[in-house]
Amino acid sequence: MQYLLISGALRKDSVNTQLLHMAARHLELPTDSIADLNEFAIPLYSGDIEAVGIPEGVKRLGDLVAKAQALIVSSPEYNYSVSGVLKNAIDWLSRIRPMPLTKKPLLLMTASPGQIGGIRGAWQTRIPFEGLGNYVYPEMFSLSNSYQAIANDAFTNSDDQKRFNTMLTAFQEFAKNLTTPSCT
Repeated sequence: MQYLLISGALRKDSVNTQLLHMAARHLELPTDSIADLNEFAIPLYSGDIEAVGIPEGVKRLGDLVAKAQALIVSSPEYNYSVSGVLKNAIDWLSRIRPMPLTKKPLLLMTASPGQIGGIRGAWQTRIPFEGLGNYVYPEMFSLSNSYQAIANDAFTNSDDQKRFNTMLTAFQEFAKNLTTPSCT
């Protein structure tokens, strides 16, 4: 199965991006399966820009999304909601025809230095993905106290590691079941 992992953070040392690298290792994916939104130079969405044409960076990201059979998105919570950079990318992707961001199994993850673990933002992030017709996995992975929860690209708490592994394995099965044609 071809996965695309997308971080909703631009920061180089983002814990959410770290989660994606850990997920890629667990799923035995190549590192190029992780999309760094910094590499696409996506402008803020504007109908005026769209009228001139979809920016090349948006098209490149759209091609990656279109080729992926399943998506994993890890994003910080910004002011109890979706990160602006991720929402902007979603808005641009929704303008491409045919629209690549639909009918994809999708897992949401979040990490935050706070006690809530970014889950409020993850709930808000579900809305545009579900609205565009994606199959968002019912559970979401949320990691609180993230600056202490990960060290040397590994969880410091075995319970977090077990929860992470269990969710990724369950999501793999979920995605496989949605993308494999059933036999009748």
